[in-house]
Amino acid sequence: MPDNASAGARSLLAALCVGLLTCIGAHTARAGDCPGHPDALGTSRTLVVDPREHPRIGTMQYSETLPLRDHEVVLTFDDGPLPRNSDQVLRILASQCVKATFFTIGRMAQAYPEGVRKLVEAGHSVGTHSQNHPLTMNHMPIDAAKREIDGGIVSVRSALGDYGALAPFFRIPGLLRAEDVEEYLASQGIQIWSADFLADDWRHISSSRVFELAIKRLEQRGKGILLLHDIQARTVAALPRILNELKVRGYHIVHVVPATPQTPATPTDSQEWQLYPVSENVAISRWPKIPNFAFRDTEMLPAPAISELDWPRVQAMSLAEEDRGIPVRRGTRPGRLAWPGPMPLQTAETAATLPVPDHTVFQIREGLRAATRGLTAPHRAEQAGPADYQATSRQARNLPAIMSGKAGRSRVARVHQKPQSTHGRRGAIKHLVQVRKRSA
Repeated sequence: MPDNASAGARSLLAALCVGLLTCIGAHTARAGDCPGHPDALGTSRTLVVDPREHPRIGTMQYSETLPLRDHEVVLTFDDGPLPRNSDQVLRILASQCVKATFFTIGRMAQAYPEGVRKLVEAGHSVGTHSQNHPLTMNHMPIDAAKREIDGGIVSVRSALGDYGALAPFFRIPGLLRAEDVEEYLASQGIQIWSADFLADDWRHISSSRVFELAIKRLEQRGKGILLLHDIQARTVAALPRILNELKVRGYHIVHVVPATPQTPATPTDSQEWQLYPVSENVAISRWPKIPNFAFRDTEMLPAPAISELDWPRVQAMSLAEEDRGIPVRRGTRPGRLAWPGPMPLQTAETAATLPVPDHTVFQIREGLRAATRGLTAPHRAEQAGPADYQATSRQARNLPAIMSGKAGRSRVARVHQKPQSTHGRRGAIKHLVQVRKRSA
């Protein structure tokens, strides 16, 4: 009996612990209260993730992202701590009761260990961002990449003094990913964080521009992971406006923490890890997989006969009548035009023979005038050959003899009574041609 009583007590204690954790999780999920700041944005809920189940997140580079609902945002900050700006970021987040995730550089943690401890004391999640922030991890040797990753973890843990306070989250410097680096991080149970959208706060732009980009790109996606830098003064200036605008537009802040034996991962569906999960109202954006059927024992079906594919000629006639405007009787269905069949080839025996045209069809009967009709004088001169030119010259030399006779004089008189052409050369050639024809 005592053993049974002890077992029952332990079961009751375990149930109370589970209930307590559930209550804490439920309170955190609806944590919008901010003492002293009733109008603060707050943190709507805490999301617990298992890095081994989803080792790579952020749709800028990977297919999965955090399982966020519509109008939910996760704030992340890189490259700190730098007391001059990082402390101001912490105060702004505290004034709005907002929790975020910080990716700390190892050498910055060595230089400012107190700044790393402030992050944990404020309730934020702390991950790592390599030891020296090299922008060459996409092509550096894997051994060098491992030293950067492991060195950053050791430095941040040393600054914290509590090994359990460091989250197994890692962001590759410059988001310059490499397959070997990703495989090594996954083997260590470390989750790689990319992002869903940026605000370009590392560039030389104004704080107003940082604010505009953050809100514009968030509105385009509706939710996601925002990447900022707590070491930048422009980020410090833009952060209050960003948080206020998120509240005005109805966005909610989500705090992400790693799963532990005491705090299991938040139950989620695999589609929730997609930025735009497939639903019944959204068409699938990929081809469905073809099932692997076995056709080995399947009998071959007979092919249809050609006669079965012929359409009735009546249907084609009905459609032709309808096209010509002939009314179709009500209650009848117009037919379909049949596909034309192959045309029969004509052989030499069946082809029609056309008569050969007579050679007189191609003769010119009107002489030189008809041949030169419609041409200008220069064109006629170009068309004339050497024989024509010599004949014309001979006719010009015999012109006095022709004119000596009565008939010749009358002909010349009639020619001179006609109006002269504007082109002297054209008139002379015309005159000589007429004289030649009449003398002939």
